[in-house]
Amino acid sequence: MDLERALNAFHSMKVSQITPPLAQMPIVEENSPIIDIMKILRTRHHVWVVNNKEDMKLVGVVRYLDVIDILLPPKRARLGMISSLFKSIMGGAEKAGDIMERNVLTIEEDATVLEALEKMKRYRVGILALVDYEGRLKGEISLRLLITEFLRLIRVGGEEWKQQRGSSSHSE
Repeated sequence: MDLERALNAFHSMKVSQITPPLAQMPIVEENSPIIDIMKILRTRHHVWVVNNKEDMKLVGVVRYLDVIDILLPPKRARLGMISSLFKSIMGGAEKAGDIMERNVLTIEEDATVLEALEKMKRYRVGILALVDYEGRLKGEISLRLLITEFLRLIRVGGEEWKQQRGSSSHSE
């Protein structure tokens, strides 16, 4: 399998084929305490927030860097700064729903890898939530997962991707 064929096969794969099981994903309920989120964010870059674990409706995300707003004392509300005012623990934030970002970038669970890559590029993000037509969280697709899958594909296909210009002199 040549590199072009590998890329075409990769692009046409469904993202749902390479998403991790829900049990391995960082997920909390909207009413989960902030401490639970911070424990997860010690080792993860984000936490998905669902309304509850039965319905699994995606309502938000808390990213690693959002912790800064949580830990800082609230600043006086200035234009455009109102959201961080309410995300501070000292400002009264107590649970996931208080601190989450509500505008989550999602992609349909039957989307292709190519569609996911295009959306990641357009919005300059490295992860998307997979949702069904009712907005229920079904998985996630990250650039790291896509890289891993691409490398697996070219290994399985027997294609070794060699650099053409000799910028790498070591051989395996």
